[in-house]
Amino acid sequence: MRRDNLARLRRFVGGLALLLDSHPDEPEILRRGGDLLAELVSVDDWLPEPFDQPVGRYAQYLLHCDSLERFSVVSFVWSPGQGTPIHNHTVWGLIGMLRGAEIAQAYEAGPGGLLPGDSTRLTPGQVVAVSPRVGDVHSVTNALADRSSISIHVYGGNIGGVQRSVFDLDGRQRPFMSGYSNTVTPNLWNGILE
Repeated sequence: MRRDNLARLRRFVGGLALLLDSHPDEPEILRRGGDLLAELVSVDDWLPEPFDQPVGRYAQYLLHCDSLERFSVVSFVWSPGQGTPIHNHTVWGLIGMLRGAEIAQAYEAGPGGLLPGDSTRLTPGQVVAVSPRVGDVHSVTNALADRSSISIHVYGGNIGGVQRSVFDLDGRQRPFMSGYSNTVTPNLWNGILE
């Protein structure tokens, strides 16, 4: 199966930019942006090989960052059984499952620390939202012990450069900035070759 049909990703990036140009509120971004992301992850023929490779820990590959840093698109590649610490995002986000499965465990502030909330299992084609408004603190784990999983994330900013936090169950937090695993990005604009 061909895995570099970048026209799909280019259409998604263009559609999301047009959506943001219309200055919608966050609920509208999450709803309509979620529909756009669901369309993108409904077909697995577009993610180029360099951006779907496990690296022994979870990898966050930048696929596109809007020139005004209004949004970024990344592929998360999870090695078997891998997971994140409890963390936040501080911006709106959409997570769409492309391959495999992952489990997102939400956390809420409670007496003496963080309490587990809802747990969601994502399978290919499904999309969920995060934001400080709808719930922003969670941990994510590859649900599969025998193979990698890949999810596509869209955030309301350049997520690799956003100051965020990781949390202990007792509520203590430490700042972090995720950066990216790649040093090059896909060329979305070379449409004459497609």
